[in-house]
Amino acid sequence: MPEPIRILHFADLHIGMENYGRVDPETGLNLRVVDFLRRMDEVVDYAIAQEADAVLFAGDAFRTRTPNPTHQREFAQRIRRLSEAAIPTVLLVGNHDIPLMEQRASSVEIFSTLAVPHVIVADHPGLLRLETRHGLLQVATLPFPVYQRLLTREQYRHLNRDALDQAVSGALVDILGQLGAQCAPDIPTVLLGHFSVENAHWGSERNIMVGRDVTVPLSAIADPTWDYVALGHIHQHQNLNPAAFPPVVYSGSLERVDFGEEQQPKGFCWIVLERGRADWRYIELPARAFHTLRVDVRMEPEPLTAIRREVARHRLEGAVVRLIVVMTPDQEPQLRDAVLMPLLEGAFFAQINRDIDRAARDRLNGLDPDDLTPEHLLTRYLLTKGRVEAEIAPYLEEARAIFEEPESVA
Repeated sequence: MPEPIRILHFADLHIGMENYGRVDPETGLNLRVVDFLRRMDEVVDYAIAQEADAVLFAGDAFRTRTPNPTHQREFAQRIRRLSEAAIPTVLLVGNHDIPLMEQRASSVEIFSTLAVPHVIVADHPGLLRLETRHGLLQVATLPFPVYQRLLTREQYRHLNRDALDQAVSGALVDILGQLGAQCAPDIPTVLLGHFSVENAHWGSERNIMVGRDVTVPLSAIADPTWDYVALGHIHQHQNLNPAAFPPVVYSGSLERVDFGEEQQPKGFCWIVLERGRADWRYIELPARAFHTLRVDVRMEPEPLTAIRREVARHRLEGAVVRLIVVMTPDQEPQLRDAVLMPLLEGAFFAQINRDIDRAARDRLNGLDPDDLTPEHLLTRYLLTKGRVEAEIAPYLEEARAIFEEPESVA
């Protein structure tokens, strides 16, 4: 009986993210870029130490489609370590890797151009058969869909956005069927993709996404043709098919992008694969901590003491910190940055947001906005903007159509 194949699956590296960072004078790199590179170092270290049979990268190497040469160099140095260890490595092209014009090279195409040993760039749908230390591995690749390729076909030229999105989704389902039909039934098989699947939980990637998105139904992915589905594109780690086979897994990103990912663990997946079976686990990495501290001092006789007490409850050393202080207008002069910033000493990065309770209640003559209907709030707002009663009625009529719409589930 052949031995199981050991696979490392990671995604969404996004080298070039510089949120909440500063330049390191020794390296010239933004320290947040260094965070992302350290996470990749940890991935490579693990793959080599555990003698991975294959490394599958599910797309989005860089923050932008046109990364600067320094970021390309740093990424290449780490991929070279995998190559030198003779670990077959597949680099799938994600939406952040695709050039604006189809004729241009992707940000990772250089590895195939130079024929880097053991490194394969997957920029088109296809089926790879990798020779690993423990036998053959099939990898069906489905990179982020390129809309331009559809738009060249006459039947798609005049479709509106919704219809085009449906057409692309349908095309991906067809491609998945074609790839599955090409697979040998007795060889361990992985589907490696970079796209959205229905019912997946999104995170901050919506804020940094480039290009248009498309969603594929889970029913088209959860096919026993695949022993494991390795996905990238969504930053939150999740298994979309937990009660059935195969696992449909977003490994998630390696490092936090912003406060929208504050509570999300970051890491990669380690899979021991056989035909018809995938034993996998999530390996969490020591990503940069993000902390939001919210302090309401409006009723505090000594607001600075209350803030200091709240800050002391948290370990902020080396973290990205956001302090939100809810205060009255009278308290604002006492709580300037020069007073508050020393409380956050030791944080990697700190920002202070002031939520000053004045405008809304002033406009409402002391009424609590929570006690008013949306129509009352809109009326009050328009009056403060100089509208007279006769002018308000048309606005309210238009607004009612919005207020009465049923809430949609995100």
